[in-house]
Amino acid sequence: MNRRTFLSHAATAAAAATLPGLLRANPGAQVLSLPKGKAEHCIFIWLGGGMSQIDTFDPKKRGSSKTRTAGTDYDLVDTAVPGVKFTEPMAKSARLAEQITVVRTVHHTIGEHGLATNFVHTGRPVSGSTIYPSFGSIIAHERGAVYEKVPAYLLIGYPNVSRGPGFLGPKHGYIYLTDTESGPAGFSPVDRIDGERAQRRQSTLKLLQGREEESLSSYAELQREALRLAGPDFMRTFKLDQEPAALRQAYGGEFGQRCLLSRRLVQAGVRFIEVSHNLNFINGAGWDTHNAGHQNQYGLVQELDSAFSTLITDLQDKKLLDKTLIVIGTEFGRPGSFDAGGGRGHQERSFSLILAGGGLKHRGAYGVTDDLSAKIVENRVSVPDFHATIHAAMGIDPTKNLGAGSRPVPITDGGKPITALFA
Repeated sequence: MNRRTFLSHAATAAAAATLPGLLRANPGAQVLSLPKGKAEHCIFIWLGGGMSQIDTFDPKKRGSSKTRTAGTDYDLVDTAVPGVKFTEPMAKSARLAEQITVVRTVHHTIGEHGLATNFVHTGRPVSGSTIYPSFGSIIAHERGAVYEKVPAYLLIGYPNVSRGPGFLGPKHGYIYLTDTESGPAGFSPVDRIDGERAQRRQSTLKLLQGREEESLSSYAELQREALRLAGPDFMRTFKLDQEPAALRQAYGGEFGQRCLLSRRLVQAGVRFIEVSHNLNFINGAGWDTHNAGHQNQYGLVQELDSAFSTLITDLQDKKLLDKTLIVIGTEFGRPGSFDAGGGRGHQERSFSLILAGGGLKHRGAYGVTDDLSAKIVENRVSVPDFHATIHAAMGIDPTKNLGAGSRPVPITDGGKPITALFA
């Protein structure tokens, strides 16, 4: 066989290996269609440190940290879904379980905080020189902002590479703020600069940007984005004092106000909002509940419950819940047994991630774990599967390829959506 014939056969085989090629080769073949949801926005609540699923959304038998008896440290309560139980400090959310699915059988093999955080955000382990995009950036890339005058992706918390755009480039990164009072960093105009002076500065900047070198183009693009978003219409979104006092109180402290702001950002047209809840360290450790961190965990769980349940009802009251997918994520879970200090270690082989709203067919819980929430009994869900479910809910094909230089990279690493959640 000569070289030309070989290359011709190789090209034919490659074409046949694609889905259209397979269909042409076997016209009678049945192909499973991917589910496609209708959610327009996503609010991602991040519980940095590793939420204890057995003390929140997947409780089993009662235990005691004082006597080192394995099990949940809190009483169990029934939810609105028969047979599904949460813990007592999650009682408000339990009453809304018909709008929630706790995916109880997520798993991976990474027991270190930073690497696990990256994996849950990107769906891929760190490897080589490729920096993979977070699913927030992928959603921003695929769907964009609803309105021109708002960003597609806003982070309420501290930035890092795990939350970033990776090889998609800075255009699909986030705007961020670290508290709910000041708004996005660098966006608020300086008091001593009036509108006319600010306009002159922008005109001068445009002249300079017109001469920019290619190596500075990404930075210049971010400058233009910041100036575009700094107008009064978008900045008005951060005026939380415009909300009723009773509603602000129901949401709770700074974390709750972040969740309230996320609802306002949805109304403003932001596509993806990440909200961090590892702030203030109410229990001295946040969700990293080793030793005394677990002993003081109750108030931390209660704060999550108040903010999460109020966000659901607030979105529902404003007829936005079916359009808004709420996700609660964390890097791994916690074992049912206690360590010597009365806290819990790391558990990545079985933990819970949560979905709410978004027009999904909710069921309270999906997947079954054993009597200590340690081993998966039924319906295993990989992190890529969880990502595929989010993308499908947002109307994005999780098998679509993105460009990474000359190499196509699928949106998920072989993830398959949880089809039971789609009507």
